[in-house]
Amino acid sequence: MKQTMIELTEKYVYDQLNSDASGHDWFHIDRVRKLALHIAKEERVGNEFIIEMAALLHDIPDDKLNQEADGGWKKLDAWFDEIKLDIDSVDAIKQIINTISFSAGQLRLPSIEAEIVQDADRLDAIGAIGIARTFAFGGKKGQLMYDPSLPIRENMTKKEYRNGKSSSIHHFHEKLLRLQDLLNTCTAKKIASERHEYMVGFLEEFNKEWDVRL
Repeated sequence: MKQTMIELTEKYVYDQLNSDASGHDWFHIDRVRKLALHIAKEERVGNEFIIEMAALLHDIPDDKLNQEADGGWKKLDAWFDEIKLDIDSVDAIKQIINTISFSAGQLRLPSIEAEIVQDADRLDAIGAIGIARTFAFGGKKGQLMYDPSLPIRENMTKKEYRNGKSSSIHHFHEKLLRLQDLLNTCTAKKIASERHEYMVGFLEEFNKEWDVRL
């Protein structure tokens, strides 16, 4: 029964996000799912069904991807009703999705499952994939690639983080370079080390080329 729910949810999420061009497409979802299950197996903790379902559904209610603030949550609730998921599982999954985002600013998460899904989502935001997703999202949002006159923002509210003036390169300093130190599990931290260094090297090369240092 649980495997059937996972397979149905895979198709549902694929249909919802397959055409996304902001870096939140089906392939992002599938990578987060795989990373989350890997972390759970390595750490030997967590309810794998809850982890997999939360990873698959974590972007459905994201306010970046929905025209109305509560529209995504309504879609999520409708999906849970359709597959007749039990209320305890629904509550656990929604709690994870509601607390793991960077913009939520929640330092203490409610469960080990939330820590694992958050780590997986953050791992997909760094490294080579993270670089590609940053520029995809920036272009989709209409942001500049880089504007050195803009300040690097700190201690932002969610509204400032979402709507304030920034650039794709600023996003590395405002979020991505911080993620390695915000991970929860030892497994994720090991994976993050190489990805973080790759981003640092990319930024060094970017700055060299931006300044035309030949």
